[in-house]
Amino acid sequence: MATLVPLGDRVVIKPAPKEEVSKGGIVLPDTVKEKPQEGEIIAVGPGKLTDDGKRLPMDVKVGDKVIYSKYAGTEFKDNEDDLVIMRESDILAKKS
Repeated sequence: MATLVPLGDRVVIKPAPKEEVSKGGIVLPDTVKEKPQEGEIIAVGPGKLTDDGKRLPMDVKVGDKVIYSKYAGTEFKDNEDDLVIMRESDILAKKS
């Protein structure tokens, strides 16, 4: 899927699909759809380097389902996939 290798404490996330229909059954145009805040991690960087050169391990791994800050990261398109790259600190929680 992703051919990207994130650097440092960054991750690549495939956002969950946007809702196409409201709970009341109304089809939503793109302009009013909520920006997704959850997705699946598809690539993980090696971790953050400390000032003394040690690498801190990441708390997430490929395949984890996560919830992240609403306006976090940078959105981009890789082939046909919409992806987001962000720092691990922008991830709020893992879903079990």
